[in-house]
Amino acid sequence: MISLTLRHEGLSLLPPFRGESELHCCIDRAYEAGDEFCVTAPAGSHLWVQMDTALPGGEVYLPRGVMTWRVPAGEARGSYPPGCFSAARHILLLRLMTEAETRAERLISPADLRGETDFFPHCTANVETRGESVFAARNVIDGLRFNTYHGEWPYQSWGIGAREDAWCRLDFGREVELTGMALTLRADFPHDAWWTAGHCVLSDGTELAFPLRKTGEPQRIATGLHRVRWLRLERMVKSDDPSAFPSLRQWEVFGRDP
Repeated sequence: MISLTLRHEGLSLLPPFRGESELHCCIDRAYEAGDEFCVTAPAGSHLWVQMDTALPGGEVYLPRGVMTWRVPAGEARGSYPPGCFSAARHILLLRLMTEAETRAERLISPADLRGETDFFPHCTANVETRGESVFAARNVIDGLRFNTYHGEWPYQSWGIGAREDAWCRLDFGREVELTGMALTLRADFPHDAWWTAGHCVLSDGTELAFPLRKTGEPQRIATGLHRVRWLRLERMVKSDDPSAFPSLRQWEVFGRDP
């Protein structure tokens, strides 16, 4: 059984939607700042969710059986399509994923939110350029690879504010079997610089060093097979280009649930 409720300041605004394995929700209400959805499912559930028709669907994991999904408002909407969340009618789709789906090797592409979450995967970083949503860590797992511009949808990215100690961490909320990953750099040249190399630290203690090239194409990185709860990109080496702005557009991680 799964359910979805729209709330504002803890109060339910509409009767809950309920279903055995999937929900098709039509919301006839203009969102207001502070609105949030509360989704419940059995603890440890994997859900495929599409929280707006303008957004790609993605996989989320609910360790405690709850997903609190804050409707982006104000400046936070900068990394979403123009008009997204602004209509008077909204459609949301959710379904429980099958065991066959979660045990299959796949791109683990979630519907992440900026800030603290109770669902996974979730991306965080020690810096986001000027604290702006279009440069937030969550952008690198939004399922989009548009990377020939910067600063507005669909060209949002993880911006490091020219810091040499920048890191980005991806938490899965449980142990997964990692099989590989790919990085797509932002390629708004000559505005952008690029990284020539980097490191990925795995929760099992493994450290992977890898080279990178000046390209806007995805760069696949061999990781070997590991069981991990999180990954962290760090020690990214900037090119000698005069630009101070290397940036990551997409971090695709491939794996399966054991």
